[in-house]
Amino acid sequence: MSSTPQVKTNRIGLPVLEYKGGKTTLCAGCGHNAISERIIEAMYDMGVQPERVAKLSGIGCSSKSPAYFMNRSHSFNSVHGRMPSVTTGAVLANRSLIALGVSGDGDTASIGVGQFVHLMRRNLPVIYIIEDNGVYGLTKGQFSATADLGSKLKTGVLNDLPPIDTCEMAITLGATFVGRSFSGDKKQLHAMMKAAIAHNGTVMLDVVSPCVTFNDHEGSTKSYKYMKDHEEPLQEVSFVPHFEDIAVDYEPGSATEVTMHDGSKLMLRKLEEDYDPANKIEAIRRLNISHQKGEVLTGVFYINTKTPTFIDLLNMTDQPLATLPESVVRPGREVLEQVMEELR
Repeated sequence: MSSTPQVKTNRIGLPVLEYKGGKTTLCAGCGHNAISERIIEAMYDMGVQPERVAKLSGIGCSSKSPAYFMNRSHSFNSVHGRMPSVTTGAVLANRSLIALGVSGDGDTASIGVGQFVHLMRRNLPVIYIIEDNGVYGLTKGQFSATADLGSKLKTGVLNDLPPIDTCEMAITLGATFVGRSFSGDKKQLHAMMKAAIAHNGTVMLDVVSPCVTFNDHEGSTKSYKYMKDHEEPLQEVSFVPHFEDIAVDYEPGSATEVTMHDGSKLMLRKLEEDYDPANKIEAIRRLNISHQKGEVLTGVFYINTKTPTFIDLLNMTDQPLATLPESVVRPGREVLEQVMEELR
């Protein structure tokens, strides 16, 4: 008598299949697909209820990605560059949601840069992922604003404009969890994704994600080969969820332990130098040094678990706004008369 194999489930009883989405229509080998896989794994491992997640995006190859993971979650595909304002509205309306914004380097650093700036300075609870390939993949591969100086297109055209470093910008403006990874680095990106879920504030992850169609050739600084040859990890990233008791094999003094908002532990093992992820000035300095050396620095650059969120500053209610009774959201006549009297 054969027995049916038991399906593995996470801590809330869901199999990983419940975190998947539709079949991808992106190019075979696209780095964006690897990022989607890491999101699925992280949400499954952390035991996040899919219905608690709101997936938001703009326009571009990256903004198609939310269709390929977590089909049980809420989803909104907004206008090009306008995802931050839609995300802000969704989070303020219902603070119980986990907002996951997926954008691209064009969607963020060009048409959406104004909205990106104000989202970063507010410390809104959101996980903002930039799937960064340095080109406009939907419009035949022109350079984006994150393309490195001297990078070459397949046509032979060289980029003569300096790039926008979205990580440096996010740190300067006020984001409280900033890092960069590579879609081909499964271990690092997976740990950073889980830490992002545990953080209460603005998480900005710039993930270099090679475009296999327009930007994976010799001369590109966003290709798989270039990243393999020039990636410089700042530290080894490990993550211990609050619901797991795992002995970490780091020697005393060799790692920095950051306690996340939910009690989880983010472990940053030092590689070749003593680095403090709470030092904003040092984070910016290291990013600039890496640019001068021609390196692509990856890891967690900056983290701050003490700054109040935008929701805290606004004293928002814990209850979703749509569920509030009319007596709360609609002022009575006496209140309106009092306001009018004060305006006289």
